[in-house]
Amino acid sequence: MKRRNFCQKAVLGTAAFTTVTSSQRTPQPDRTTSSSTPTQPAIQWRMATSWLKSDITFGAVEELCQRVKAATNGQFVIIPYPAGEIVPPLQVFDAVKAGTVECGHTTALYYLDKNPTLIFSISVPFGLTAYQQNAWLHYGGGLEIMHQLYADFGMIAFPAGSVGIQMGGWFNKEMKSLADFEGLKIRIPGWGAQILSRFGAKVTVLGGDEILAALKTGKIEAAEWRNPHDDEQLGLHRVAHYYYYPGWWEPGASEDILVSRQQWQKLPKAYQQIFQAAATETSLTMLAALDAANGEALKRLVEGGTELKAYSREILQGAYQVSVDLLEENARQDVIFKDVYDKWKAFRSKIYQWNRINEFSLEQFMLKDFI
Repeated sequence: MKRRNFCQKAVLGTAAFTTVTSSQRTPQPDRTTSSSTPTQPAIQWRMATSWLKSDITFGAVEELCQRVKAATNGQFVIIPYPAGEIVPPLQVFDAVKAGTVECGHTTALYYLDKNPTLIFSISVPFGLTAYQQNAWLHYGGGLEIMHQLYADFGMIAFPAGSVGIQMGGWFNKEMKSLADFEGLKIRIPGWGAQILSRFGAKVTVLGGDEILAALKTGKIEAAEWRNPHDDEQLGLHRVAHYYYYPGWWEPGASEDILVSRQQWQKLPKAYQQIFQAAATETSLTMLAALDAANGEALKRLVEGGTELKAYSREILQGAYQVSVDLLEENARQDVIFKDVYDKWKAFRSKIYQWNRINEFSLEQFMLKDFI
């Protein structure tokens, strides 16, 4: 990415929060047009995704597409496909870039090798929670940065989902210290993989559709996927006994819709606004759906024999220090990374101070009887 291009104001602005209301006080006049005489063109897109059909994430993506269709009177139709039906789950980025599909729903964690600065659009280990990440993207400058980063790949991207703080993975042995990661074959993507590699783990990145089989055959010995609901649906509790927490490598992972910039520019402005509003809504509703489902799923897992384990302070402290080291190393090597990192740190400092006062203080009191 050229420095001057990055520093220019994004051509396409941040999606505004859009509230659609209906008036009951004033009768609405009859429209002279109807769905049989549309004023906007009929457009159909295909959306590749990185998600299994059983995931809450895929269900949320289906709802997003339904909202777009309904809001355009059936004129703008987006058909989502589960992982593997068009391309494998780790190739959604490439499919959108190549024009194989018009758009894709995925996570930047799979594509950090293309540009490490994308870490700030998804989730920094020991970084922002889902609610803080949402604030960073929409009101802290994160979304404008995101648009500029993806422009170099001929795409535009929008946050469209959040999974919250994830669990810390499935193991068949207890992980008491950093030394226990030495030689461990584990499925984990993103910077979590880089951090554990420094402790001697043998990391691999697999799509969700490959994890269970890999654990059964011994290709891997441990794995992290997502959260209790989706992990239960995948069946990971049937092949691993210990379930660790927290998922420090993804404290507030947001997920994205990647769109071919060429296709985006062909959309009528009204369709663009509807699309962006639906994506923003999905970031809220997906997290709500997961928060509602995960408690019950975790209860079932524990009652079924899964043993919950907290990562030791040694592991958390060691992983935190390596995360800081990675950020500083990349900042020294890449001027654009440093620029975004500095902005992100300034935002983090402000929101941490606020949440320490409002949320953390209240949660400490409210949860005291449950800890």
